[in-house]
Amino acid sequence: MSKNHSQDPCTILVVDDEAAQRQLLRGFLESIGFHVREAASAEEALAAIGRQRPDMVLLDVRLPGINGMQCLAEIRRIAVDLPVLLITAYADLRQAVSAMKSGADDYLAKPIDLDELAVVISDTLGLADAAAAGNRGPGQSPVPALPKGIVCESAGMRHVVQTAAVIAKSDAPVLITGPSGAGKEVIAQLIHRWSGRSNRPLVAANCAGLPESLIESELFGHVRGAFTGATSARPGFFRAAHQGTLFLDEIGELPLTMQPKLLRALESGQVTPVGSDQPVEIDTRLVAATNRDLAEAVEQGQFREDLYYRINVVELYVPPLGERREDIPKLARLFATQFAGGPVRLSPQTMHCLVANTWTGNVRELRNAMQRACLLCRGDIIMPEHLPAKIAGLASRDGADDSTTGRLSQVERTTILTTLEECQGNRTQAAKKLGISRRGLIYKLRAIEAESGKS
Repeated sequence: MSKNHSQDPCTILVVDDEAAQRQLLRGFLESIGFHVREAASAEEALAAIGRQRPDMVLLDVRLPGINGMQCLAEIRRIAVDLPVLLITAYADLRQAVSAMKSGADDYLAKPIDLDELAVVISDTLGLADAAAAGNRGPGQSPVPALPKGIVCESAGMRHVVQTAAVIAKSDAPVLITGPSGAGKEVIAQLIHRWSGRSNRPLVAANCAGLPESLIESELFGHVRGAFTGATSARPGFFRAAHQGTLFLDEIGELPLTMQPKLLRALESGQVTPVGSDQPVEIDTRLVAATNRDLAEAVEQGQFREDLYYRINVVELYVPPLGERREDIPKLARLFATQFAGGPVRLSPQTMHCLVANTWTGNVRELRNAMQRACLLCRGDIIMPEHLPAKIAGLASRDGADDSTTGRLSQVERTTILTTLEECQGNRTQAAKKLGISRRGLIYKLRAIEAESGKS
């Protein structure tokens, strides 16, 4: 498990039979604050894990004796949740993809791009950044350990998550604001998860989706015979969330007639079911969310001022996706993996389109775009043409001029070479699949050859 919540550096076990490669990785990892242990074989690695479990394993695929794939299987048997990053030569890429299905968290191809290595380690361990993975300086506030699938690469989301962790321990009401689709419910779930109520229910209700005639009954419950159709008693959301958390989404849509009743329930700690005159004690922590400006709604007489201040003891603003573009690549990969049902790659041009898009629909729109892409993608690489037309249109029409100067990223090199192999060396077909011109592909291949000649 990652130690990103403590002052102790994370420990990474480097498994490689080449001493020079181990030395390179040790020097780099120690320079950014990690503690490093080494193993020259799978046997040594398994023994080291048995003695003292590291936070992560960097595992070379080609090892003498027990190979990396066999070692991975054994690691998964003795430490099912220990993060493992495979290091592989290009010729073993397909084997590495297969290994990811068997439990590897990610893989990198040799020669290793150290910057990419830092990012992958950071992503895998759930760290704000790789340099912050070791000892943190005074006053630094680490992002708490996050459940799988939660992304906060951007400074804005890290601040939201850090604040959520601080306020989770209290029972104070929380108001989460931000545009629709930005992830407000995810933050509500984190607050509940990190609270002392985490072993009790989290009940979610969307105020905008409740019929006005039934809102009181839905919130506070009703007794049998309270109204036509009430053939049995119902506890309501507040009582269902007793000793837990009640998440009221779109609270700005709550009718004015219901607002004083909600205020009374929050202030008294009691609810009175419809059709009854006997109040019922409740112990419920309220987390509310809205995409409206409630302060403005108060001024316009559309929301009660006293209720506004009652629910807004702590306010958390979740910024739109367009203001936290650092989150887009990891979110896109996460959604793609979910919808594809396994490892899938995004071409550099696809990632360019995703990062360049405005995302007025926020995370929800990105999720829908990746679902569409996975439905249309027949291989394991998502190309711009698999995206919605307005997003695909952001791709460069000729990647030759803007992406072939300087060193290509490891991800781009791997994508190009893998695609060319899939197309059996047919450059025209590979260029089409990559979403670039044939001339652009040739320039990129020349750059790869030049870089290989220097190494």
